[in-house]
Amino acid sequence: MLSCAEISERIEKSLSLTTKILNELVEEGYVVETGHAPSSGGRRPQMYSLKPDIMYTVSVAMDQFVTRLVVMDMQNRHIGKMESIELNLAGNPGALDIITDKISEVIDEAGIAKSKIAGIGISMPGFIDAKEGVNYSFPGNGQGTITSFIESKTGVPVFIDNDSSLIALAEQKFGAALNKKNVMVINVGWGIGLGLILNNVLFRGDNGFAGEFSHIPLFQNGKLCSCGKSGCLETEAALTAVIEKALEGLASGRTSVLKKSGLEALNPEDAADAVIDAAAKGDRFAVELLSEAGYNIGRGIAILIHLLNPELVVLSGRGSSSGKILQAPIQQALNEHCIPRLAANTTIVISGLGHEAQLIGGAALVMEKYEKGIARKNKIQEAA
Repeated sequence: MLSCAEISERIEKSLSLTTKILNELVEEGYVVETGHAPSSGGRRPQMYSLKPDIMYTVSVAMDQFVTRLVVMDMQNRHIGKMESIELNLAGNPGALDIITDKISEVIDEAGIAKSKIAGIGISMPGFIDAKEGVNYSFPGNGQGTITSFIESKTGVPVFIDNDSSLIALAEQKFGAALNKKNVMVINVGWGIGLGLILNNVLFRGDNGFAGEFSHIPLFQNGKLCSCGKSGCLETEAALTAVIEKALEGLASGRTSVLKKSGLEALNPEDAADAVIDAAAKGDRFAVELLSEAGYNIGRGIAILIHLLNPELVVLSGRGSSSGKILQAPIQQALNEHCIPRLAANTTIVISGLGHEAQLIGGAALVMEKYEKGIARKNKIQEAA
């Protein structure tokens, strides 16, 4: 929900023109008045939002092991049930076909006409050329680009981008980074991703590959990283590393409630949840594991602060549910490794969007590309 003044600022149009446009959209049923903003001493401004059912998006949030899919309305509310499937992306040429079939299934189950779906937004790990619709880390099925293949099967425009970039987009539009100018959004997951907001703009780099924070070489540990190098931040701080250390600790006789969880038999998703839940309940070993990961993440953040001097660092993504445990060791690392004057005005916060951020980011991507989506939909219809 936004006021007329806020909308005017965001679309860079005069207040009078914005008022005229809003009145027309209200009359046509595209925009609804949602009441007045809380009082700040003067006249309370009228708030506006898109009518929730005027159109929909399909958001697909992928990580290396699990893919979540849901239809969302214009207020980021789920329509129908969110689907979650275990899907290992590495070395799996059939993954794209599985995702495409599941997207069609989710649309059918939601009961939404495809004419009302603005597009499909897919957030996924890897080196992604969003413009070309290619993921260089997780190849497709040899039948065209990811976007063209899914569009041909579903008849709906498709947009893809890196998961950490879209988590940052969600935080910028709806979360902790709202109205902030320079922000680093840390995606704590199977890697340690980074979304950069610089001068109010989501920074993707020259080829769209900016933010590979996970692969900063910080350690001389000889551990092979998923990127093929060794000693990357990911090898000591990602949830995969936390699980590996948990298993090693239990095997060496560490005392922990995790012994009862059957950690060695769990899939990565459930294993990560088990460690985070144990830490939340005060298990000393689990807290130690996450604190060590947090400290190492903080070492990496210290480097970024020296380079970019952000006003805010947001801990988001899957691992943000352990944010309170990570926050203190991250701050400790900053105290030890940052020049005090540089870090003095940088605040670390935990995302309120949490694991939902990636789904919201996929929906936000579709709306960011709305005009291109209309053009693509017309081409799809002409081809049909």
